[in-house]
Amino acid sequence: MRRSLLAVLIAAMVFVIYYFGLFNSIGTNEGTVISIFSTLTVISISLIIFSENRNPSTTMSWILLLALLPVVGLPLYFLFGQNVFKRRKYDKKALRDQQAYDRIEKDAMHVKRDLTCFTDEQQRLMRLARRLARSPIYFAAETQILNNGDETFSTLLAELRKAEHHIHMEYYIFRSDDIGTSIQEILIEKAKAGVKVRFMYDAVGSIQLSKTFLKEMRDAGVEVVAYGGARILFFSSRVNYRNHRKIVVIDGNIGLIGGLNVGDEYLSRNKAYGFWRDTHMVVKGEAVRTLQLIFLQDWLHMTGESVLDKEYLSPKIEPITDGGVQIIASGPDNERRVLKNLFFSMITSARKSVWIATPYFIPDEDILTALRMAALSGLDVRILFPAKPDKWLPFLASHSYFQTLLEVGVKVYEYEKGFLHSKLLIIDGEVATIGTANMDMRSFHLNFEVNALLIRTHSVQQMVADYERDLQSASLIVREEFMKKRLFKRLMESLARLLSPLL
Repeated sequence: MRRSLLAVLIAAMVFVIYYFGLFNSIGTNEGTVISIFSTLTVISISLIIFSENRNPSTTMSWILLLALLPVVGLPLYFLFGQNVFKRRKYDKKALRDQQAYDRIEKDAMHVKRDLTCFTDEQQRLMRLARRLARSPIYFAAETQILNNGDETFSTLLAELRKAEHHIHMEYYIFRSDDIGTSIQEILIEKAKAGVKVRFMYDAVGSIQLSKTFLKEMRDAGVEVVAYGGARILFFSSRVNYRNHRKIVVIDGNIGLIGGLNVGDEYLSRNKAYGFWRDTHMVVKGEAVRTLQLIFLQDWLHMTGESVLDKEYLSPKIEPITDGGVQIIASGPDNERRVLKNLFFSMITSARKSVWIATPYFIPDEDILTALRMAALSGLDVRILFPAKPDKWLPFLASHSYFQTLLEVGVKVYEYEKGFLHSKLLIIDGEVATIGTANMDMRSFHLNFEVNALLIRTHSVQQMVADYERDLQSASLIVREEFMKKRLFKRLMESLARLLSPLL
């Protein structure tokens, strides 16, 4: 069906171009020809979008944009709206990922674990995450929360210096500034000492990374790969599917994930942002296997090099016990919308509280309804959000969702100490997820993300304490005051919300 519609579109374009001279000969001006061409194109693309059975809000947003602003909508659709590339490119990756997860699941110690110490709802979440993401449940694991850039980068640098066998590193944003150079120097030193170093960066997120910086690493023996390709074109649909993951695995027994990229601004050195509030996490023990697998599958996807060797996936790991831990990957290669559905299930399973921290709040109707129902049921529902933006359009769109939540008793706080970039969801003070995914549609549908699901671990208790401390640096939005905003600002927020499925 889709191919037929594409053929219709191409035929229409050829028809207009072929008869362009005929239109001129009978007195039809160029404006009329362009108008006919645009109309045929918009109609054809609209039919294609309808045929894909997308989310209704996304469908209507594209249709409205194409109909009202075709000059803007057409190039945006060809850049961001097409799903052909996604399906073609990621079907094989999904199959390889499934086979690899089957391999590590056989070795997971969770198989023999008695789950009766967890509630029925907690067990259900574990099973759901396992089926959605093929993610084993680990109990021989330990996690440690790292607050902000100082703790995160001091820990990262210290662990990198200890590396003896390999370093695997994957970042969305990696800058060649002071902290980036400090990490680069260690990677170069380790590569020269015989440690296997693989470094992957996103071609769009790290577009400012200098060629000289990368060449210095390659010359020292570091294997460097750009996710999406080093020469990614911004008029290509590839630009829309970004690798938003932040993964470091060292010697197969320690890993780091969370919200922090690599750059001086994450150390609060950028005056525009001021203090940068963020959360990262150290993972030790068995759960590192899944983190390792995610990196190796991304590496295979970009390089064609399979390194799923026993030395990387079966290292000697001390049996550590600290609740339940699952490392969960999500991306456009998995049609199950893993993290979106996990977030939804966590919210609907809550019995006491739902606490969220996110720099961008652009939920779909499922998440929005789940939060409203939780609040109407008498649960303590809180959202911690930055008081100042780093990107204006998502910031405005996020504010457009607050009114409907404030009306049912959701407490929305604005973090005022600096810029909040933490990405947390805490349920009942016992279950939490932390990682790279924002509470927005881009993380749900377009980005490659990685989160950890933590159930009754010490880290969850630390996250609860940190959240309560952050609230002391935040102000509660009062519904009556929120409704007094100027008409122009309301209109801007509404427009941003209309475009939010496209963000």
